Amino acid sequence: MAVADTQNPLLGEMTCGSLLQHLQLIWDEVGESDEERDKMLLQLEQECLDVYKRKVEQASKMRALLLQSLADSRAELASVLSALGENSFAGIPDKSSGTIKEQLEAVAPLLEELGKQKEERIREFADVQLQIDKIREEIAGTLKIGEQIETPVVDKEDLSSKKLGEYQSQYQELQKEKSDRLHKVLDFVSTVHDLCAVLGLDFFSTVTEVHPSLNDSVSVQSKSISNDTLSKLSTMIVELKEDKKLRLQKLQDLAAQLTDLWNLMDTQMEERELFSHITCNISATVDEVTVPGALALDLIEQAEVEVERLDQLKASKMKEIAFKKQTELEDIYARAHIDIDPESAREKILALIDSGNVEPSELLAEMDSQILKAKEEAMSRKEILDKVEKWMSACEEESWLDDYSRDDNRYNSSRGAHLNLKRAEKARILVNKIPALVDTLVAKTRAWEEDRGILFMYDSVPLLAMLEEYTMLRQEREEEKRRQKDQKRIIEQHATDQESVIGSRLTPAARPLGSKKVVGPRTNGGASNGTPSRRLSLNAHQSSGNGAGSMSRDGKRDSNRAAAPANYVAIAKEDAASHASATDQLPATP
Repeated sequence: MAVADTQNPLLGEMTCGSLLQHLQLIWDEVGESDEERDKMLLQLEQECLDVYKRKVEQASKMRALLLQSLADSRAELASVLSALGENSFAGIPDKSSGTIKEQLEAVAPLLEELGKQKEERIREFADVQLQIDKIREEIAGTLKIGEQIETPVVDKEDLSSKKLGEYQSQYQELQKEKSDRLHKVLDFVSTVHDLCAVLGLDFFSTVTEVHPSLNDSVSVQSKSISNDTLSKLSTMIVELKEDKKLRLQKLQDLAAQLTDLWNLMDTQMEERELFSHITCNISATVDEVTVPGALALDLIEQAEVEVERLDQLKASKMKEIAFKKQTELEDIYARAHIDIDPESAREKILALIDSGNVEPSELLAEMDSQILKAKEEAMSRKEILDKVEKWMSACEEESWLDDYSRDDNRYNSSRGAHLNLKRAEKARILVNKIPALVDTLVAKTRAWEEDRGILFMYDSVPLLAMLEEYTMLRQEREEEKRRQKDQKRIIEQHATDQESVIGSRLTPAARPLGSKKVVGPRTNGGASNGTPSRRLSLNAHQSSGNGAGSMSRDGKRDSNRAAAPANYVAIAKEDAASHASATDQLPATP
């Protein structure tokens, strides 16, 4: 084996050649044989090979580690990109570009950047999932006030923007549902507040029975929005509204009783004003009552106490109240021209009260029932009574028209003559309608009687009998008028003939005055001979427009109106007879 280079004096360091040369010098001094020398050189060469082998193995291991590290980095890079939902990323080095260390140096910052993105994405997922879980628990009602929920586990294998968007959409939907539920809860709470105010209930103790978070001390976002809370609030509102309805009905009944008692006892307005806060809602609907405390229990109790007090007072004033109702009943019958016996009725009422065998409330209820029946009967007679009024008014005008027609001075230019002319025109039109009016009255009266099976009495007189008598007398009167006209025509013709004969014998200066009577002015409808007028006149109450009937001061009805048509016909006949006798007394022919 050849010896290596000698020591290089320029380098000033030991080399393999210089060491070999130094070794040979030592061998020469020692006197080593060539065999020993060769053997030692082979040993040195083997040791060198072993060193190289170890270095090569170390280098190979280092390269393998770098390659594994590069592969791991690339795998991690791919995993992060996949988790983030990214198909590619700018800046990733190609496998064939640069050494292994250069590729590792290029991948390291990318991994660090993507790692930060992944951590940020994980936080975003955790936040949105936390909010979703919180709202879900709020809706389910499992989250207590001030309780913190556990951080949710994030699926790190899927951190894509799409998945995050799905969670965010879900969160937004839940937020909207929470907002809707919160508004509904607040509306319910507001309704409960208003109802409690009207009913006089403690709002906080009432609403916290549903859930403690509904108190004002709890923030709006922390209030319970669970299905159970909404259901309980809805049920509470229904119950409060029903309670409000019942209380209002009770208060209105009490207010009606108060009003009736006040009216019965003529209570002063000042005393009534003390309970105006009760009677003001007597006709209000449930929704219209919104004043705080308007339906409080103490208010209802106050009304009950006052009704009880007035009931006791009413018992002591029973006679006065009963007679007042009896007077009302008599007035109804009087306006309906129904004849009753008021004296016996009042005596019966007085006897019942004095006996004490009947409760005051029962007696008043019976009288109220009689008043109701009387009003119903009066209503059933109204249409016929209205036509009776028209008929009687027409008969009055007919009587006046007859008096007016017999007045020889009716066309004089005296004061008010034009008014009488107008009235006469209207009266003739009205008189011409009397037969049709009577026929209608007869038909309606008969229908009424057939429907009820009783006679239609007008102040104790059957109306049909009155109408039939009037029709008969009217016919007789018309025939009498025709006879009078015929007789008058004959007399006037005879008088004309006599005057013509006398006129031929007498001079104009000696001719006597005409045979016509001088008719003086009438006063208040009086007849021409100064006698009082016989024209039909109604009682003062009826002529002043007080209805179909009226009561006199002694409590009895005036029955003059009922017999007016028959009296009028009889009077008309008498007038006709008087007129005929007067014409018989004309001057005879000399």
